[in-house]
Amino acid sequence: MAKPPSSGFHCSRRRFLVGAASLWLAAGLGLVTTPASGNLDPSRLRSVMQSRYGGRGVAVLEEWFALLERLASADIDTQLREVNDFFNRRVRWVDDIDNWGYEDFWATPLETMGQGQGDCEDYSIAKYITLKQLGVPGEQLRMIYVRARIGRSQITQAHMVLGYYETPSAVPRLLDNLVPSITPANQRSDLDPLFSFNSDGLWAGSSTQSRADPTQRLSRWSSVLGRMQDQGFL
Repeated sequence: MAKPPSSGFHCSRRRFLVGAASLWLAAGLGLVTTPASGNLDPSRLRSVMQSRYGGRGVAVLEEWFALLERLASADIDTQLREVNDFFNRRVRWVDDIDNWGYEDFWATPLETMGQGQGDCEDYSIAKYITLKQLGVPGEQLRMIYVRARIGRSQITQAHMVLGYYETPSAVPRLLDNLVPSITPANQRSDLDPLFSFNSDGLWAGSSTQSRADPTQRLSRWSSVLGRMQDQGFL
């Protein structure tokens, strides 16, 4: 399992600013529709991985293809557990500035697997795309931005997890790179949800009412989707 530095919950080394999250919400988060699952282009993915990351990257990609094949007919509990474990075990946590030279960069699953390292957004995106490829409905999956408390202190850090919602009003089960078990959100007292999103909607806090915005202002998500399409995911 990938582990953050000893200081605790990290999405980056920057201390989380509540005001920044408020600005994101106030500005409106644009939502870009992701094409349906099952549109992989394996040849394209292999070609891009080989050109960028060589044989080591291709080997991890082949493991990912094998995971998709093995879990295609598995029950949802098995899919959640094995997808969570796959990325937690193969991806080393590292800050974006050290990985990419940028303060905040969202990677595609190919980039995450090729690098072999990433931060919380990268884990969450990779798990989200993998579960969608396995046929889990997109409306049951949301990437959730949270304020994570570090230990017993009042210091908080930005963090992202992936939530699986059995029903729209259900307590989500959280897939987290920091915790190996998949835990209901109401058992994670260290996390305070700020907002969540997927390809189809935006939810503030723990709300069950989406406030989708067509203005397409979530530029990092748009960038990830565009790169995934170029790489052969969509």
